[in-house]
Amino acid sequence: MPSRTEATVDAAGAIWHPSPNFGPRRDGLTPSLVVIHYTAMEGAASALERLCDPVAEVSAHYLIGQDGTLWQMVRETDRAWHAGAGEWHGQGDINSRSVGIELDNRGDHPFAEAQIAALERLLPQILSRWGIAPQGVIGHSDMAPGRKFDPGPRFDWQRLERQNLAGGRAFSGAPGGVSTDEFVRLACDAGFTSDVDEDTLLAAVRLRYRPWGQGALCSEDVDVLRAATLNN
Repeated sequence: MPSRTEATVDAAGAIWHPSPNFGPRRDGLTPSLVVIHYTAMEGAASALERLCDPVAEVSAHYLIGQDGTLWQMVRETDRAWHAGAGEWHGQGDINSRSVGIELDNRGDHPFAEAQIAALERLLPQILSRWGIAPQGVIGHSDMAPGRKFDPGPRFDWQRLERQNLAGGRAFSGAPGGVSTDEFVRLACDAGFTSDVDEDTLLAAVRLRYRPWGQGALCSEDVDVLRAATLNN
């Protein structure tokens, strides 16, 4: 007979650490997105305590420690409270549409190799279980520009893209003209549909595709979005 942990977790190798902070997914929705976060806390133990504190009213489905330890706090069939206000591709209530993964990281240092390797083992399970395309793996900052900045500029999106675990980017070779209107349109086509000003939108797009980008809108910002929309 399986143990309680084996019977409860969705992901192989996860430690069941239940949080009271969850509810049913609304309107019959099932996961079509995976949202990646960093905890912005000093360690996994503190993050785990907060994510399971009924007073805090926050949670996620998974937490991955820097050493690769994987905890599951909410069943994937349930609605965890990790995304908050925001939207992606014009759709709100991201909590009902997503699986949330927290990475133990303050936001000001690199992500540990063991941690990212654990993420790479977890993501294929979730994508396969729910039929989620790689383009459905997004950052918290993608769906809440200006309000959230995780998983931040140190997160290696291109590593996930190379494994088809996130939507790809490539340079399209299109002419290098810069048009703010085209940038906004392409960002919207790529999924960035939150109602924010152009500077906030540019910062969010750069966090995802060009964290090294500086200054005013440039041709590379537009070009990478042209390619990203082709891959969606």
